[in-house]
Amino acid sequence: MDFHLTGEKNGKKHGKMLYTVVKSVEEIKIKLRIIMKNKFVYFVLMLSFIHAWGKTGHRVTGEVAEMHLTEKARFEIKQILQDPSLAIASTWADEMRPHPDFQKYSSWHYANMPLNKKYSEHPQSKKGDIVQAIKICKLKLKDSNVSKEEKAFHLRFLVHLVGDIHQPLHVGKGEDRGGNDIKVKWFGKDTNLHRVWDTEMINTYMMSYTEFTAHLNENFDSSKIEMKSEDQWVDETQKLVIDVYANVKNGDSLGYDYVYENFEIVKSQLFIAGVRLAQTLNDIFDE
Repeated sequence: MDFHLTGEKNGKKHGKMLYTVVKSVEEIKIKLRIIMKNKFVYFVLMLSFIHAWGKTGHRVTGEVAEMHLTEKARFEIKQILQDPSLAIASTWADEMRPHPDFQKYSSWHYANMPLNKKYSEHPQSKKGDIVQAIKICKLKLKDSNVSKEEKAFHLRFLVHLVGDIHQPLHVGKGEDRGGNDIKVKWFGKDTNLHRVWDTEMINTYMMSYTEFTAHLNENFDSSKIEMKSEDQWVDETQKLVIDVYANVKNGDSLGYDYVYENFEIVKSQLFIAGVRLAQTLNDIFDE
């Protein structure tokens, strides 16, 4: 065998492969430059990759809600939204947060109050909070004088906020930013308590939002869920966060034991949020 000839052929072959790889890399670079010309679009795109698992909880809530809509409510929602489903619409409010025009809505995602006070017993934030925001969204969606674009804005926000208000640490203490300043280890990795409840436990479950929703529908009964009002929702969630704070301190290492003790609460809250979201939307659009 002529090894020199074989090496020459291989060299040409590898040269072509290298050229193809380099060409592909250059094409990717060109595409990235195009994307980066619009810095906001690029930032939101990157944010969606960074928080990909964080979307699962909201999408579960949206998917549960979708299954409990009346036909009239479903029809009206489709007239307003371009999103293919409530699950997809549910993450929009977080994806838009980096935009400067959305900074004024940051306080809509939570309510901070002392753990020994009900929502009605504590002065409302002048910047707004999640309870006030849900009420605003409901009023806008019921108002026949509001434009379709404005209704779409408030509908997407409502879908997201009903999920948020059922997450215990969105009703956490202001001094630690709802658990964001409580640093913990999650299976040895640095994180914080808020993120454990937002994403880490759900991430550990390793299911898509459709699989997760199917699991919840098999294990929870929507007929047993009381509708209540957003003022009652926030007080109900606050009772959960009291226990969350009581069982974790700064620097704790969390893992399987924490999942075992708390994940049923996560599942229950996601399901309750989805059913209540559907009931809220049915009330709005069935009138």
